[in-house]
Amino acid sequence: MNPDAIACADIHALGRDLRLEYQWIAAARPDAPLLVFLHEGLGSVSMWKDWPRQLCEACGCRGLVYSRPGYGRSTPRPAQEKWPVEFMHDQAREVLPALLRALDVDARRDRPVLYGHSDGGSIALLYAAMHPDAVAGVVAAAPHIFVEDVSVASIAQARRAYLETDLPARLGRHHAHADSAFWGWNDIWLDPAFRAWNLEPYLSRIACPVLAIQGLGDEYGTLAQIRGIRRLAPQTELLEIPDCGHSPHKDQPARVTQAVAGFVGGLEQPR
Repeated sequence: MNPDAIACADIHALGRDLRLEYQWIAAARPDAPLLVFLHEGLGSVSMWKDWPRQLCEACGCRGLVYSRPGYGRSTPRPAQEKWPVEFMHDQAREVLPALLRALDVDARRDRPVLYGHSDGGSIALLYAAMHPDAVAGVVAAAPHIFVEDVSVASIAQARRAYLETDLPARLGRHHAHADSAFWGWNDIWLDPAFRAWNLEPYLSRIACPVLAIQGLGDEYGTLAQIRGIRRLAPQTELLEIPDCGHSPHKDQPARVTQAVAGFVGGLEQPR
């Protein structure tokens, strides 16, 4: 059996039983530092493609990639269920800790490094704030810490694309239920109540080092996002990348790999 094959784990979180799709990277290196990958708002295990493996090789780490509920081959979002404003808080508070327990990862002993992209970056920051003794470091790529007009405008544009183009078919390559993934994310981000969402009060609770990355051409947020992280969590290192949009690992993979490998290499690892 391939130890790096995609599998499923059963957890209880958010008030119900859930099945989460996950994949180990370099599982044969159990003593290597652990990188946990948290995907973007429309992401999944397969959406990352080979990036987690490439980054783990560069960093000398093993990795864990998973699809949140509603995404990939994980339990889909019930058709009529609307995500709450604090859905990212719930993922950090309940879902990720439950998955780590189900996979026999002792986060306080192993102290993983979290690599989160977009919504996943926000969840990684929240996890570090809520579980400061259970994380060694956070890489937040194009994260959101508050809602900006540019974010809402781009998400509204994505809604039009989903209704008018082949976007559903393209997402269907990575999600068993594309509607579950898209409408859960899109509806809450465009809900007027979500304009008040803000994780800035949590950032001062983060004790671990943070590497915050953003492209200068990010269509979903301005540099106020990552600069706000450093203002409230002074141990944050910033990487602002020219010729780069909302997906730094796709647009500038070599630059991101170099920065993350240096960041991970400088972290104090658990004994």
